Amino acid sequence: MAMKWNSTWLRMALTAVCCTCSVGAYADTVTVAVAANFSSTAQRIASDFSRASGHEVKQVPGATGKLYAQIKNGAPFHVLLSADDETPARLVKEGGALASSQFTYATGRLVLWSAQTGLVDNQGQVLTTSFTRLAIADPKLAPYGAAAMEVLAKRGLLPSVQTRLVQGESIAQTYQFVATGNAPLGFVALSQVMRNGQIDQGSAWRVPAELHQPLRQDAVLLQAGVGQAAAVAFLDYLRSDAARKVMQSAGYE
Repeated sequence: MAMKWNSTWLRMALTAVCCTCSVGAYADTVTVAVAANFSSTAQRIASDFSRASGHEVKQVPGATGKLYAQIKNGAPFHVLLSADDETPARLVKEGGALASSQFTYATGRLVLWSAQTGLVDNQGQVLTTSFTRLAIADPKLAPYGAAAMEVLAKRGLLPSVQTRLVQGESIAQTYQFVATGNAPLGFVALSQVMRNGQIDQGSAWRVPAELHQPLRQDAVLLQAGVGQAAAVAFLDYLRSDAARKVMQSAGYE
């Protein structure tokens, strides 16, 4: 279970770091491992954060499972923005992240999307037709892929579409399969196809949340980020009203 952000710990951490730094040396760079579905949204938030704080943000996007493997192999990430709540909790349990820093920063939404206008209706009935390929993210690496498999199973469609599945390594690659027409449709993150509150191209079915486990996305401070001012400040900013507005405009709850 994700633990709530400890505001007392945050103030103490910031104070401890700031007391050891001069004003001129305060600006730093935080390296953030970010789930592929959140990458573009994180870029907007990071840009606003940098203007407000003076800190720089370096992003490394990827499938959550792959990012976890990189962290375990010593990748020098300060913060993880996961596509689930299980991976940060696992890192905490294994001693790779700070328990008191874990919190849910967003809840994602899954959509069945096609770059073709009119192909996907608002009930997803296209899944029962003779389409050629259906793109999903690798369910072993990407929570959005696991959610897509849940949806297919609950609607009794998995046996009929199994041989037509095309797996992307991440939700970003899955989106590219559909956007380029290599697959006529696929399950992607709502944030990938939404702009200013509207799906900006193609056609989509917003999958009802009850058809899969909630896509709670948790953030956590990794061991490499403990005592690093920029990392602590970035996680704090992620909970601000300004960051939440950006996330909501991209389709996150």
